[in-house]
Amino acid sequence: MYTAHFGLREAPFGITPDTSFFFGSPHSQEALNTLLVAARGGEGFIKITGEVGTGKTLLCRKFMATLGPDFVTAYIPNPYLEPRTLMLALADELEVQLERDVDQHRMLKAITDRLLQLAGQGKHVILCLDEAQAIPVESLEALRLLTNLETEKRKLLQIVLFGQPELNRKLELQSIRQLAQRITFHYHLGPLSRDDLDYYVAHRLRVAGWSGARLFTQGAIGRLYRSSGGVPRLANILAHKALMLSYGEGRQQVAGAHVTAAARDTLAASPRRVRPWMAAAGAGATCLAAGLAWALLR
Repeated sequence: MYTAHFGLREAPFGITPDTSFFFGSPHSQEALNTLLVAARGGEGFIKITGEVGTGKTLLCRKFMATLGPDFVTAYIPNPYLEPRTLMLALADELEVQLERDVDQHRMLKAITDRLLQLAGQGKHVILCLDEAQAIPVESLEALRLLTNLETEKRKLLQIVLFGQPELNRKLELQSIRQLAQRITFHYHLGPLSRDDLDYYVAHRLRVAGWSGARLFTQGAIGRLYRSSGGVPRLANILAHKALMLSYGEGRQQVAGAHVTAAARDTLAASPRRVRPWMAAAGAGATCLAAGLAWALLR
């Protein structure tokens, strides 16, 4: 829609995790380094937490893409599964052939044989679970038992949990204290600072093909930070809407007023973060809707 207008190859602020847009902010780069060090050290459990929209899924995919050929990764994006179904999902990720209606014992043996086979080939196997705060307690215990599988030298399976802070409260339960004790590396992803958000916006624009000077004014970045709280996903939503509104007005730069209007049109932007910077922006949602409609009809 607005890509040709601004000389972009693609939309720069999509909310679908795309590793080509990964931004190595201090938080995300430290988290990635922690994951890589822990993976190469052969640790059993690794935990990454962060609030909604701070980039956990993108970090997970970047981590898996960064691992070398001596690693085999299994990825389960929705682990809200009872133990047996979770084991079936792991078996499927590891390409384990199972008979129909296989019992628990044979399924675990088949997974173990596959892990031993991969270890014999010099491969390290890592299971990444996104949205890990949703894992039932019984399934967490099943995962702990899986990490008991090991050779004389190392674990056969490493597990990385990516979850919201609720995961920490779940791990405090007495019934799974043994699992909590096995988490040797952990990191908490926080929001971007104001300066990091400025670099973040510029980075995504460059990846998308922007080659000009500043597309978002300093005022726009300031309001984007205040409206999003530095949360990358929310910043993406607001920046995308602001670009559409700027395009709808036929402008070549995104101003603070565009971000203000975008924030007023976005429920996730906290009202406490959005201030009445301009009287003309009082009907932000209406202005944005009109601007988008005009853009669509061009």
